[in-house]
Amino acid sequence: MEKILSLALILAFLGCFGSGQTPPHKQEAPYRIHTLFSVECRNYFDWQTVGLMRSFKKAGQPGPVTRLLSCTDEDMKKYKGMHLAPTMEVPSMSRHPKTGDWYPAINKPAGIVHWLKHSKDAENVDWVVILDADMIIRGPIIPWELGAEKGRPVAALYGYLIGCNNILAKLHTKHPELCDKVGGLLAMHIDDLRALAPLWLSKTEEVREDRAHWATNITGDIYASGWISEMYGYSFGAAEVGLRHKINDDLMIYPGYIPREGVEPILLHYGLPFRVGNWSFSKLEHHEDNIVYDCGRLFPEPPYPREVKEMEPDPNQRRALFLNIECINTINEGLLLQHTANGCPKPKWSRYLSFLKSKSFAELTRPKLLNHLNILAKAAGQQQAIGEPRRPYPKIHTIFSTECTPYFDWQTVGLVHSFHLSGQPGNITRLLSCTDEDLKKYEGHDLAPTHYVPSMSQHPLTGDWYPAINKPAAVLHWLNHADTDAEFIVILDADMIMRGPITPWEYKAERGRPVSTPYDYLIGCNNELAKLHTRHPDACDKVGGVIIMHIDDLRKFAMLWLHKTEEVRADKAHYSRNITGDVYESGWISEMYGYSFGAAELKLRHIINRKILIYPGYIPEPGVKYRVFHYGLEFSVGNWSFDKANWRDADMVNKCWAQFPEPPDPSTLDRSDKNILQRDLLSIECAKKLNEALRLHHKRRNCPDPSSLSKSISDMTEEVVNHRKFGIVNQIHHAVSMPRNHSMESSVPAEKDGLFSSLRFWVIAIWAFCGLGFLLVMFVLFSGCKGKGPRSKSYRSKRRSSYSGFLDMNGRDRHLKNAELSL
Repeated sequence: MEKILSLALILAFLGCFGSGQTPPHKQEAPYRIHTLFSVECRNYFDWQTVGLMRSFKKAGQPGPVTRLLSCTDEDMKKYKGMHLAPTMEVPSMSRHPKTGDWYPAINKPAGIVHWLKHSKDAENVDWVVILDADMIIRGPIIPWELGAEKGRPVAALYGYLIGCNNILAKLHTKHPELCDKVGGLLAMHIDDLRALAPLWLSKTEEVREDRAHWATNITGDIYASGWISEMYGYSFGAAEVGLRHKINDDLMIYPGYIPREGVEPILLHYGLPFRVGNWSFSKLEHHEDNIVYDCGRLFPEPPYPREVKEMEPDPNQRRALFLNIECINTINEGLLLQHTANGCPKPKWSRYLSFLKSKSFAELTRPKLLNHLNILAKAAGQQQAIGEPRRPYPKIHTIFSTECTPYFDWQTVGLVHSFHLSGQPGNITRLLSCTDEDLKKYEGHDLAPTHYVPSMSQHPLTGDWYPAINKPAAVLHWLNHADTDAEFIVILDADMIMRGPITPWEYKAERGRPVSTPYDYLIGCNNELAKLHTRHPDACDKVGGVIIMHIDDLRKFAMLWLHKTEEVRADKAHYSRNITGDVYESGWISEMYGYSFGAAELKLRHIINRKILIYPGYIPEPGVKYRVFHYGLEFSVGNWSFDKANWRDADMVNKCWAQFPEPPDPSTLDRSDKNILQRDLLSIECAKKLNEALRLHHKRRNCPDPSSLSKSISDMTEEVVNHRKFGIVNQIHHAVSMPRNHSMESSVPAEKDGLFSSLRFWVIAIWAFCGLGFLLVMFVLFSGCKGKGPRSKSYRSKRRSSYSGFLDMNGRDRHLKNAELSL
């Protein structure tokens, strides 16, 4: 009986304790939350405000929200959007009152300082959530549920703030070791914000004024313009007051990125362009858009959810696409409601408007709640992984970069075919860099598993035409947008043929120790070029071609690879041959130096292996089983030769049964010199593998039986172009018909009967026959009767037409093209 009474008392106590609890975000003090975001008096920020406010209400974000509106007095007189959100007017600091510097981003810390000083709300709050205007809230952001504590704010990762790890932090904070690379979403205690805000503003001013350290290799700002000074101001200010952040990379996602499996982001940050199929959206295209005040107008409607399900079978990719359409649909829903609030007439019915008002859309966009079990399980899994032995065979993913051209298409066919024959573990992905216009016309989507990348061939800022920059840009884009569980990434070029697997365990690649092949001509690693473009010139490795790198290293390195490429490309003063090794002094190998200098910045020292790759035409080292052919240079066997540049404009993929000239039969080779023999056998193997890939490709395309096709001769321009690693072309030769097999073969079998074996005889015979025919025609014309006049006139017309056609056929390709460099 005594035990029963004790148990009853315990249960009663627990019941009383439990009955007093409510969900944390329902409580009053000390759980008061206030959400802030900063804008200016411009249409650009008005439509963003509408989207954010709509999502704020849909998500059920607790507490009030305040828009910090930074405007000049003149702008405020004309501004018509005061009703868009609860607003606190803030004096604009876009034009700095002391220095005159134009830097609108400073309004964010300045606005928060003003709010803390002048708002009564700041006196009645415990936690503050700070967002950007270009965000969509998907679920309540509760600081303590995210793990925020006093002295330990929660933030999203901004990994590109490399200044936290270099001289920039040492110059601008006494505690550089406390500098966190964070931004975007900020959730912190009000006391921490009070301590931080003045320093956030002053450090922003400091970094903005420090023009000597705006360089890309110091700040990570690819434009080297000091535009991200405010972000550094925050990180340095937080370091000064000793705030260490709990960094969570799962809370916020950029539309277009693929969320991690099992993770439901609660915040969308649409700062970058994103697309779904042929539909795309970029906020920068709507910089002065009056859409908030233009009745009935919304942003272009994206595909419907049902269409997304049909277009994307991969569940992870599909999740990303659903986030993309959710983002723009929420903005459009906000605009629709705002137009009604503005007094606009009721819009005409449309399928899209009906969808935005439907229960299905409401269901799709209902508030997303944090899954604490998943967060704990993930943390437990990470903890367990620390104690696990290293797997003997880590996962591998192979990637290569191309563009939307026939030239890269046939290379893709060859590489992908050889990949499947090589036994290479893991999957392969083509990084396809295209302009929107090229992508609309492109037909090779099925050639390989593909990740689409915006083209940087024409640099968006400088206008510089440099297609090679697409390689680092594409790798960076893939890392940011694709979801991979691979531990090691193998990076190849499109003009390669695999002969066997390329694995990190065979070549001893490790985290911090990538493997690559030698590019000895990169002499800039040993002279002033390296000293100018990296802090660690002694760590510069002359490598390229095949790269095996740990995913963690690649994530740290990819942005530097791109930035250093831009740096070297812009450094025209050091293009000379004696500095770069580029015989054409054109800056064409800037991307290769970008790789080496970027790796040097992180002190990534490569294991350089000469036994992975060989160029066809080079004499192989005896006994070495090379894993990759790199056919970037012309190679030959006897009178037969192959140069990929000659096939730049040939549509080998879409023209049924097109193939390259067959190399000689190996049985015909001279075997007196073993080195030459092995060289020629490898060259033949490479060419045959390309033709085999094309043949199987045409078979998969269900091309008709080749015997039923009539033989045709196509004209094409033969461009003699050197490999991009060796600079610009200086010759162009014209050739009629397909590039010839220079060995012994001709498209017409040779006769062996004396005089008739001579092609010259046939030419003379044909001209003689034509001459006799001409004399006969002239005789008929002058000796015929009048009744034959019309027939003679008709004949003359036909003869002129035929002659013109002959001239066109032989002269249509006689114009010279500006040769592009082969990649």
